[in-house]
Amino acid sequence: MATHSPDTGAPSLAQAQVQALVQRARAAQRIAQDYDQARIDALVAAAGWAILEPARNQALAELAVADTGIGNVPDKVRKNYRKTLGLLRDLQGAKSVGVIAEDAATGITEIARPVGVVCAITPSTNPAATPANKIINALKGANAVIVAPSPKGWATSARLLEYIHAAFDRIGAPRDLVQLLPAPISKEATFALMAACDLVVATGSQANVRAAYASGTPAFGVGAGNVAGIVDETADCALAAERIVRSKTFDNATSCSSENSLVVVDAARPALLQALQAQGLVLLNAAQKAALQALMWPGGKLSSEVIGQNATLIAERAGLPEVAALQPRILLVPEQGIGPDFPFSGEKLCPVLTLYGVADFAAAMATVERLYAFQGAGHSVGLHSARPERALALGLHLPVSRVIVDQAHCIATGGSFDNGLPFSLSMGCGTWGKNNFSENMNYRHYLNITRIARPIAEHVPSPDDLLADYFAAYGRA
Repeated sequence: MATHSPDTGAPSLAQAQVQALVQRARAAQRIAQDYDQARIDALVAAAGWAILEPARNQALAELAVADTGIGNVPDKVRKNYRKTLGLLRDLQGAKSVGVIAEDAATGITEIARPVGVVCAITPSTNPAATPANKIINALKGANAVIVAPSPKGWATSARLLEYIHAAFDRIGAPRDLVQLLPAPISKEATFALMAACDLVVATGSQANVRAAYASGTPAFGVGAGNVAGIVDETADCALAAERIVRSKTFDNATSCSSENSLVVVDAARPALLQALQAQGLVLLNAAQKAALQALMWPGGKLSSEVIGQNATLIAERAGLPEVAALQPRILLVPEQGIGPDFPFSGEKLCPVLTLYGVADFAAAMATVERLYAFQGAGHSVGLHSARPERALALGLHLPVSRVIVDQAHCIATGGSFDNGLPFSLSMGCGTWGKNNFSENMNYRHYLNITRIARPIAEHVPSPDDLLADYFAAYGRA
């Protein structure tokens, strides 16, 4: 519900704009909710092709980097393409309209219903790929969606919507199914939109996620990233190094799924360091580490001078010409401490990677647990190992929603064509990360499900049917 000016009782300009957007979205959504599955799937295809088409994809990637100064164009092109293509693959043939499941044994019929109008909060790190992912998932459920981008990402999101609207014109769909908060983006307008919509899906800063949860509207938000990767003594260090570097350098490490720490068993350290250095990593000494820390955390807050920048530029800005001359792909920083007094133990959003050495796998797991007690609980952990039971140990004991085994972590976590995770740019972190879900967000999160329950043959079990093992072990007292 909108708040009002204390002087006049009238909504502010931002609130009035939000009210108008939501009214138009509701009118469009009432049209879409009567679409059949084929018509809904045409909406999905139109929105998907709006970003997949190569010339549009390239334009969006170039605009994103020009406006935000974050990441690099080739990787944004790849991200826009692969994440959208993978999402379309996941959605192909999925039922999201009318009856979507029937079970004769239980007598339950499931009917998909729209949630209504979705508020999509999106970050500057992915101003095209993340809005596209949320828009497509929302449309799959016959919803309308209003995007609230970061201020830096507004122009890219606006261009994306231009492309989607042109596609909707070709298929005769209402443009108001997909809208954008007008510029300049303000906290007031974003908060008003959260309160006015039926569902909030928030990706980005933890401040936005907390605001989404506090908005009074049902919300999905994601936890903070601070991914650690474990390399044990059985790992193929050459393969592990290639995967780590491919992950950590992708889009200049803007992803919440990029590794921030490597926890390396001592027996693997020499071979891994050699392989990493062959891939373009530079290991900093104590003086260089101090200079880098001064650049990255002036006043204790991560600086925009490093977010999404390449390692060579970061070295230059840190006053390390001898490092910059090596044209490093990643800056590797040795560390022992964890917590607020050791900022390299947290998320860095740039190609700076922290190195921890440990005696064995048990110590590695304990170190990651300490890292996540500081930051990043619930997200995911990487493992490079020839012992598959160790992945199970991590899944059983660490506060993580995903264990990524022998893969380029930031590419794999949000779904990939060579693993079975759903394609997504919003990864739930469970209650560990103060989220209400632990999956990769997908179209089913944008649905209400109505269930019809019909009578079936009654079967009432006896206590002996259910408690036989208990009785055998402990008696009937």
